[in-house]
Amino acid sequence: MNERVLRELPPLHEKDFMYVADRRKKEFTYPIHKHEVFELNYVENGEGVVRIVGDNTQTIGNSDLVLITSPDLEHVWLQGDCHSEEIREVTIQFFFDFDSSDSLFGRTPLLPIKHLFEKARNGVAFSQEAIDKVRPLIDTLSSTQDKFYSVIKFMTILYELSLAGDTRELATSSFAKVDVDSDSRRILKVKDYISNHFTEDIRLADLADLVGMSATSFSRFFKLRTSKTLSDYVVEMRLGVAARKLVDTTDSISEICYDCGFNTLSNFNRLFRKHKGCSPREFREKYLKTKIIV
Repeated sequence: MNERVLRELPPLHEKDFMYVADRRKKEFTYPIHKHEVFELNYVENGEGVVRIVGDNTQTIGNSDLVLITSPDLEHVWLQGDCHSEEIREVTIQFFFDFDSSDSLFGRTPLLPIKHLFEKARNGVAFSQEAIDKVRPLIDTLSSTQDKFYSVIKFMTILYELSLAGDTRELATSSFAKVDVDSDSRRILKVKDYISNHFTEDIRLADLADLVGMSATSFSRFFKLRTSKTLSDYVVEMRLGVAARKLVDTTDSISEICYDCGFNTLSNFNRLFRKHKGCSPREFREKYLKTKIIV
């Protein structure tokens, strides 16, 4: 366990449904953290704020909406270049057991929300169109007096977000330590092989043979199921593991580079900067600066 990350204890009790905090503030001061409960976080008037979710770092615009459903995914909002004195942050923390066989979320009407929860294990950010659609509900959630109607309102928010297009996953699965179990047997077989051999030279033809497909058919199949080419997928996995090592170990950057399957340090640095927006050294320093010992 990484002891530099604050594990937050949310103010939810056993019989509580959700916790809503609607705040006006001038700056973000809370350290990087993680927690057992799910979190939907909305930021308004926050242009220039830096959002870190796992190994994903982005500078947000005027409004930002993120859902996180993993207890081990570190996240933080940093002040960055934001100079607004009217920042609004609405944080909704809650927990649903959507994995059990008899869960309400296994019923047909709620399946879209379950699929959203599964995706949000990596953290997901929503498009401006989706934010605009649910903002009126978020605006009044904390002031809704009747608890039943506040629950209905929140479930409506989740449902509308589950239908939204252009939802972006944030952390890589290898960093977030997420096992993907919703794919077909063939794609799971391929992903399992890549997960166990990502430090080696992985050839498309070998994976095609693994699942009994031609190389051309497999290439189309893999891109369709993952939205990535094989080479991009492998690079993303290697970078996710490398980012995890930068955070969790004191190994040198060159050791991490070769341990994660990269052939040269220069190529590792180039790809890391391209995908993460900073060098491996800057990434490590940024995490150390935003974590506290508890």
